[in-house]
Amino acid sequence: MEQNLRKPYLISEALLASHGQRFVNLLIDSVMQLLLLFIVLVFIVAGMELQEGKAYLDHFAIDVWQQYTFTASVTLFYYNVFEIFTARTVGKWITQTVVVNENGEKPNHEMILVRSLCRLIPLNWLPFVLSLFMGSTAKGWHDSISKTYVVDKRALEREKLEFYQSKSNTNEA
Repeated sequence: MEQNLRKPYLISEALLASHGQRFVNLLIDSVMQLLLLFIVLVFIVAGMELQEGKAYLDHFAIDVWQQYTFTASVTLFYYNVFEIFTARTVGKWITQTVVVNENGEKPNHEMILVRSLCRLIPLNWLPFVLSLFMGSTAKGWHDSISKTYVVDKRALEREKLEFYQSKSNTNEA
């Protein structure tokens, strides 16, 4: 019984965000990244002479590596800033989901950095598509490799409250 009292809270599969929530997160966060990308490009070009700015945009339009580097930088910035400080992106705020570690707590900086870097893996979306056909929960490589979970925030708060209240009652007995 004493071992049971020392067990930490662990995420249950029932808390994981649905495929629909994950898809909405992806759509909203993609739009936000495009907006950020556009704003950064506007500032870059605004700081140049007209002819120089046009030449930069023409070069940017044909240089695939520059596009990839630029969009990867925006992606890393967007997810790291939001998830390191709040464990949520704009999409997660709207869908009421949150990124947590296995104990239902905010992940540390390294976990978020790994999570963000994994988003750059080509075909990162593949596990989600496969899980649709297999009927399993939506957990991508950026979740698995970083050992993080995207869960329903309200359900997590309820479940943790119940867990710690029952643990507190067990300790008093």
